[in-house]
Formats: sequence, C-alpha cells, structure tokens
Amino acid sequence: MPARLRALVTVLCTAVLGALLPVAAAHAASRAVQGGRLDWGVRSSFQSYVTGPIAKGSYSLTGGAATVGASGFRFHSATGGYDGDTGAFRASFSGGVHFVGHRTDTGTYQLDLTLSRPTVSISGSTGTLYVDVTSKAKGTGTVTTSTQVPFASLSLGGIDMKGGGTAVVLDNLPATLTAQGAKSFAGYYPAGTALDPVSLEADVPAATATPEPSGTPRTSKSPEKKETSGGELADGAVDWGVRRTFREYVTGDMAKGRWTLSSGAEDGGALFRFPGGEGTYKDGALDASLKGAVRFAGAHGLDLKLSAVRAAVADGRGSLYVDVAGPDFTGKKVPLVTFTAKGLKAADGLAKVTEAPARLTAAGAKAFGGMYRAGTEMDPVSLAVALNDDAELPALPDLGSTPAPSATPKQTSTQPVAGTFDGSDGFPTLPVALSDGSLLLAAAAYAVVRGRRTRLAVEPATSEED
Repeated sequence: MPARLRALVTVLCTAVLGALLPVAAAHAASRAVQGGRLDWGVRSSFQSYVTGPIAKGSYSLTGGAATVGASGFRFHSATGGYDGDTGAFRASFSGGVHFVGHRTDTGTYQLDLTLSRPTVSISGSTGTLYVDVTSKAKGTGTVTTSTQVPFASLSLGGIDMKGGGTAVVLDNLPATLTAQGAKSFAGYYPAGTALDPVSLEADVPAATATPEPSGTPRTSKSPEKKETSGGELADGAVDWGVRRTFREYVTGDMAKGRWTLSSGAEDGGALFRFPGGEGTYKDGALDASLKGAVRFAGAHGLDLKLSAVRAAVADGRGSLYVDVAGPDFTGKKVPLVTFTAKGLKAADGLAKVTEAPARLTAAGAKAFGGMYRAGTEMDPVSLAVALNDDAELPALPDLGSTPAPSATPKQTSTQPVAGTFDGSDGFPTLPVALSDGSLLLAAAAYAVVRGRRTRLAVEPATSEED
C-alpha cells in the first residue's frame, strides 16, 4: 500500500475509533431501566384449577396488569438498572393478579392468593424472580403478606448478559419454584415445581438521554396559580379497559380480531385512555367530555365502536356515557356503565378515583348486542381531572418501546438460545482496498456502532404441558 494511502487510512481509522470508543464505553456503563413489560402466567395448571369445577374461583387484575396470549399476565412500567460491563440486571414491574377459589358459606375463600410487583434480578449466570405475596395458608387460613419473596429461579441457558444495547429482551426463561416460593404459595406446590416461563422487555436508554415520560404531564405555565375548588377543568382523562374477557374474545381464536384506537385515545395494555378532558368540577360533582375512540372488529360480524366518552359524577355515583356504533345498536350519549365515585375529592390540584368497580347498564347491554346482561361487572374505571395547570395526570402503564402484540406469542424452540436483535446499522460501506490490518481496525469501529443497536435476546421456547 502506498505510504500516502496508508497514512490516510491510519488517520481515518484513528478518527473513527477516537469518536466511537468513548461512546461505547459510556454506553456500556451502568444505566437506568426505564419502561418495559414482563409476561408470566404463574402456572397454567394453577389457573385452570382456580377457575375449574373444583375451586370454582376466578382471578382479577390490579395496578394496570393485563392479560396476554392464552394464559399469560402482563406487568408493566419497568424500573431498575443494567450494567453492560458486568451484565448485572434488575428490573421491577408494576401490577398484580389476585386468585380466589373454594368459596365458603360465609362468603370468604379458602384459596386467596395475590402476586404483585414482579422483579427480575440477574447476576452472572443466575437469575431470580421476586414477587410481593399475600396468601392464605392451606388448612389454617392464616393470611401472610411478604415483600419481594425470591419466588422462582430462572434458567438463563448460558446467555451472556453483557452488552451495550438499548433494550434487554429475554423470552420464555424456564422458571422453577423455590423453597421460599413454595411456602408463600400456600403449600399448593413443592419446591422444584416448574412454573410458567418468564419473558421480559426492558428499555435501557443511553446514559445521556432523557427518557420520555410515559404519562401526559404538562409544562407548568402558571407556577403562581392557586388551586381552586371548582370551575373549568385544566385537563382530564378516563382510563378504562371495557371488559377483560371481551378483549380476550376479540383477539382470541373465535373472533380473530383486534382493536384500533383513534382521535387521540391511548393504549395502556389493560386499559384505554380517553384524554383531553373538558368540563367542570365542583365539590365532588363532575361533568367532563373526553377525546378518543376505540373500535373492536373481528369475525362473526363483530364491529363495535365506542367514542365521545363523557364522565358524570354526582353524589358519589358515576356514569360513563359513550356514542355507540355497532351492527345491533347505534346511539348517542348512551349511559354505558355506572361506577362508584365517593372518593372524587380535590387534593393538590387533582381530583381522581382509581379502579372504581363498574357495572353494565341496561342500555349498555343493548350496546353489546346482548352478549352481557345488565349488571355485569365490567373493568374498573379510573378517572383524574386537573383543576389547574400545575397538576399532572397519573402516568399510563409504560410497556416499553418494542411492539406489544395482543395475540398469543409465537413459540418455536424448546431451548433458550442467545441471539441479538438489530436495527438498521446506518454505517457506510467499508472500502475494499484496505489492508488486512486496516480492515480489522475499521471492522472494529463498525462493530462498535452496530453494538450500540444490539439488544440481548433469547429465542422463544415452548411451554411444557401440565
């Protein structure tokens, strides 16, 4: 190679590496986990037992948790940390699931178990799933609440957790019940029992990046503005999932459909947010109009659109009115559901109720074409209204930056296999005239850039049949 060309290549590669290596070093340093989701079914046979003919029970979701696929629960809003140099990872997720079964004559349940706030911690080649547990002991009925119980051990299958990507993605990690988990599981399964596999996705923004907020906070416009006890709303939102089993029917094997959002409505996984509240509030009484629409469509003539949501509260009782468009019923300002709203009181510029129990009205039953009877329990209603420009609405569940499919995840392999997910590299083509040594140097620079867009991943694995 001519001396001039060799010198040019050396300068070029030195400049490239000099610019990129500090970025790689900063990217691999310890960073915060901000946003993401964890999917886990606990144990599918336990779900079947709870809802089957013996226990005759049910489960309910709390804290914004959702269902996913045939038997999974989706927890949201990951927070924690990830160190790309060591591979150490820890992320906590919001939401919970409450199982009840074996109802007694007094109206209580012999089986009563709540699992919430799952946390995955990985160090080296070992991983652990922690959960908050409230359980009623089998036999004695003693209720115990424990925080962050090491519930299950996770098999990583030799995955190297080190890296400098923008997300950690782990699919279908085998999970095994620990001794502590068996004890807190009220004695239903012994230690060593195989649980449903765990999948997670957690965003890891660059250290210098400012994470986007997951809710709808507004910039303070009037710091000197005082809170008022009534009058025009500064903002507002209603969070409502319609009905969990209806969503599951829409995306399931029968309807094979989906839902779409429009006019500003937002998807929070287990709920839809209808934002942009306008109206009035005074002394617990509310009249607010919201933006957004949701349309459910699928086989067998399924086509139902709900829009123009209006929330009205008086004397501790609330109603949601919607415009309904469907094959069997069409109407304006239909009183779809009622909900309890005794707690709608102003504090720090915000009035809200969270997960208020809701029931379908007679008009709502017609809107659903007779699928549900009047009085049917629907998803709980959460609403919040800002009384001044300083108040911020509660954040939506943060499911992370990657798409969140509502259908059953594809399962293709039986063993975890390390892999990577890459985006467009955006790196220019390498010149073919470089010598071997220069080519390796430039390739190293290429690998640095490519590594910035790499995410840890595992091939999906098939769940065992119980």
